[in-house]
Amino acid sequence: MQDGSCPLPEPEVKRQGKVSTRAKRIDIPIRGMSCASCASRIQRALLGIEGVEDASVNFAAEKATVFYDPSRARVEEFIKTIQDLGYGVSTSRITIPIKGMSCAACVGKVQKALSSLEGVISVSVNLATERATVEYNPLQVGMRDFKKAIKERGYDVVELTPGEDIVEKEKRQRDEELRRLKRKFTTGVVLTIPLFVLVYWDRIGLSAIVDIPRQVNFFLQLIIETPVQFWVGWQFYTGAIKAARHRTTNMNTLIAVGTSAAYIYSVTATFFPSLFEIKGYTAEVYFDTAAAIIVLILLGRLLEARARGQTSEAIKKLMGLQAKTARVIREGREIDIPVEEVEIGDIVVVRPGEKIPVDGVVKEGHSTVDESMISGESIPVEKKPGDEVIGATLNRTGTFKFEATKVGRETMLAQIINMVQEAQGSKPPIARLADRIASVFVPVVMGVATLTFLVWYFFGPEPALTYALLNFIAVMIIACPCALGLATPTSIMVGTGKGAENGILIRGGEALETAHRINTIVFDKTGTLTRGEPVVTDILIPGGSSIAESEILKYAASAEKGSEHPLGEAIVKKAQEEGISLIGPTDFQTIPGHGIKARIEGREVLLGNEEFMKDAGLGISSMEAEARRLSEEGKTPMYVAVDGAIKGIIAVADTLKEEAVQAIQALRRLGVETVMITGDNKRTAQAIARQVGIDRILAEVLPEDKAKEVKRLQDEGKIVAMVGDGINDAPALAQADVGIAIGTGTDIAMEASDITLIRGDLNGVVSAITLSRATIRNIKQNLFWAFAYNTILIPVAAGVLFPFFGILLNPMFAAAAMGMSSVTVVTNALRLRKVRIR
Repeated sequence: MQDGSCPLPEPEVKRQGKVSTRAKRIDIPIRGMSCASCASRIQRALLGIEGVEDASVNFAAEKATVFYDPSRARVEEFIKTIQDLGYGVSTSRITIPIKGMSCAACVGKVQKALSSLEGVISVSVNLATERATVEYNPLQVGMRDFKKAIKERGYDVVELTPGEDIVEKEKRQRDEELRRLKRKFTTGVVLTIPLFVLVYWDRIGLSAIVDIPRQVNFFLQLIIETPVQFWVGWQFYTGAIKAARHRTTNMNTLIAVGTSAAYIYSVTATFFPSLFEIKGYTAEVYFDTAAAIIVLILLGRLLEARARGQTSEAIKKLMGLQAKTARVIREGREIDIPVEEVEIGDIVVVRPGEKIPVDGVVKEGHSTVDESMISGESIPVEKKPGDEVIGATLNRTGTFKFEATKVGRETMLAQIINMVQEAQGSKPPIARLADRIASVFVPVVMGVATLTFLVWYFFGPEPALTYALLNFIAVMIIACPCALGLATPTSIMVGTGKGAENGILIRGGEALETAHRINTIVFDKTGTLTRGEPVVTDILIPGGSSIAESEILKYAASAEKGSEHPLGEAIVKKAQEEGISLIGPTDFQTIPGHGIKARIEGREVLLGNEEFMKDAGLGISSMEAEARRLSEEGKTPMYVAVDGAIKGIIAVADTLKEEAVQAIQALRRLGVETVMITGDNKRTAQAIARQVGIDRILAEVLPEDKAKEVKRLQDEGKIVAMVGDGINDAPALAQADVGIAIGTGTDIAMEASDITLIRGDLNGVVSAITLSRATIRNIKQNLFWAFAYNTILIPVAAGVLFPFFGILLNPMFAAAAMGMSSVTVVTNALRLRKVRIR
C-alpha cells in the first residue's frame, strides 16, 4: 500500500490462462506500488471481477494487463477496484470538439467508435456541447487514433491552430452555422410560399384569372421545389451519404429518405401520370410536402441551435471575467503586458476599479475586493499583506501590490472553467438508457416505416400507393432521436452552469445524479461547522469579587504572551481587541495538558484546567458549577489564579459559523439526516450538536478513522455525503457517495471531492442538493417527453387511428412536431436557469 505497510515481497504472480477470441485487452498504468505483494494484491482483485478472463500485474513496469469480455465487464470497474485498494491509475484525459453530429444515434456511433480503441478507458460523447471526453492510456492510444476513428464514422474533428482558444473557435463555428441555417431557412420559406399558392391555385380562385393546366402546374412546382430539395435540404443528403459510406444510419437518413420518396414519387407523377391513375383517381404530387418538411425541420434546428447557445452561457460568463492585461513591475518600472505573459513571482500592481489578473498573495497595501463573480458572495472582502487574492475578481478601494502565485491554467478561474466544462461533457447513469435506445433507434424506425408502407400498400384502401407513401414518409419524419440525445446533456449543461454561477462546482454528471438521492450528510466539525479558530466567549468572576474583567484578561493574556497554543492565542487576541497593554511574563513555565505558570509584575499567575488548580492546592468550589456549565456548552473553561486565589474563569471555544443553524434546519426540511464527526469528547460534541440542531454525533473519532465511520453509515443502507475542508478529510470525502469540499480549505480536500463550495458557506450544501434534485427532475421530464413523443406519435404516423377514426398524420405536421420536440426539450432545460437554489 501507499502507506508503506506492505508485508514482505511475494513473488509476482503471472497467470498465463487462455483467453477467448472475443476478449479485449487493456493496459492500465498504476501508481503507488511499493513491492511485489502490491502487484499480487491488485492482480487477485482484478481476477475476481466478473467478465475478466485473465489479468497480470507487472510491478517493474507499473502496469496491469487485463483481458476481459466487454459485454460483462467495464474498464471503469478495473480502475475503481485498483483505486479502492489505495493505488493510483495514470491516465490522460482529452476533450475533442466534433462536427456533424445531429442526433442521439450519431452520439452512439462516435461513442462506440472511440470505445472500441484499445487503451481507451472511458468515453462520454455529448450532443449538446458537441464534444467527446476520452480517458485513455497514452502508452496505447492517442489523438491520431481518435481522429481516425471519428472520421471513419463520417464525422469531423474541429482542428485548432497553436494558441487558438477552443471555446472561441467553437463559438465562431456555432455563429456561422446559425447564419447558414437562417440563410437556408429564409430561402426555403421564400420558395415554399409560391409552391403552396400553386397547390391551392384552383381552391383560392386564381384559376379564374390565369388558368394553369394541371400538368403545367405540377411542372412549375417541380421547378420551385427542386432547389429546396437539393440546396436548402442538401445537408440532410451529405449527412445521410456519409453515414451510408460507413454502413450506418442517422437522423439525416430518415429525413433524406422520407423527402426523397415524396420528391421521386411527385417527379414520376409529373412526367408519367398514367402509371398512378386508377379508376376514380388521378395522380397527385407532393412537392409541397417535401418542401414543407425540409423547411420545418430547418426551423426546428434553427430554434434548437439558438437555445443550445444559451445553455453554455455560464462558460461564456466565466471566460468573460478574465482580465486582458496586467500591470507588472519589471526592472524597477511598471509596464502593462497581456495576462498570458504574467509569470509566477511577478509583482503585480492593481489600482481601484481594476480586475485582479491572476492569483497571488498581497505584499503591500490594503483594499477591499469584490469576489462575487467567483464565490457568489456580494459583500467585498478586505485584503491586507499576506492575504490571497483571486484572478478575475474586482479591486474596489485601495491600490496594492501582490506576488503572482498561479498563472495560466493554474489559476482558480481557469480550474473552475475546466471543471465546469468537464462536468458539462459528462453523463449521469440516467442517460445510459437513452443512449442504448438511440443506438438502435434509426434502423428500427426505418423498419417500422417499411412495414407501414407494405401494410398500407397491400391491405390499405385505394389509392393504396398514395396512402402507403404518405404514411411511410410520416413515420420516417416523425421519429426523433434528437430529443432523446438532447434530453440529458442540455439539463446537465444548464445545471452545472447554474451551480458555477453560485459558487458550486460539480465535478460531473454522476455526482449530480447521486447528490439528489443523498439522505445523510456527515459534517466534519472543525473548520466546517465551526470557524476553525478559537475565540474567547466568556469571562466570569466569583460572586463578591471586586476584580474587573479587564484585569483578569490582562493577567491571563500577559502570561500567554508569545504562546503558540491556539487557546493562548485566542486570549491574547481578545486582550488586543480590548486595547489592553500586555506585560512581558517572567519565570514562565508550561505544564503540558494542564496549563501555564508565570510571574506578572511580581505576582504569581496560574492559568489552566481544574486538575491544574487542584494540584496547586487551590479551592475551586466557588466556580466549579460555572465551569461545568461552560463545558456542557462545548467551551473550554480555564481558571485564572493570582497569588494563590481564584480570580475568575476565561472560556474559549471554536464558535459555530453564522449560517450553520440555518443550513442544518434547511437540510432537515429536505428530509436529510445530519451527522457531526469530531475528535472531541462526547460531552463537547453533544453541546455543539444541541446548538446547531445536528441529529447524530460521532465523537472521539481519530482523523484516520473518519472514512471507516462513513463506510459504516453506508453499510446501514444510507446514501452519504461528507462535508469537510482539511487534508485529513480527504479519505472520508473519497469514501462518501458524494464528497463536498469547503473551498476555503485545502486543495487536497477539493481534489478528493465531487462538489466544491468555493466560498465555504454551509448554505451551499443545501443549494447543491436543491440544484441536483431540480436538475435530475428536469432530466426525467425531458426523457419522459422524448420517450412519450416517439411512443405515441410513431404509431399515429403509421396510421393506427385510421380504421377507428379515419385520422392520418400529414407528413408536414409530422415534420413540425419533430422539430418542436427538440426545441421543447432544450427550452425545458433552460428553465433550470430560473430555479431558486438559495
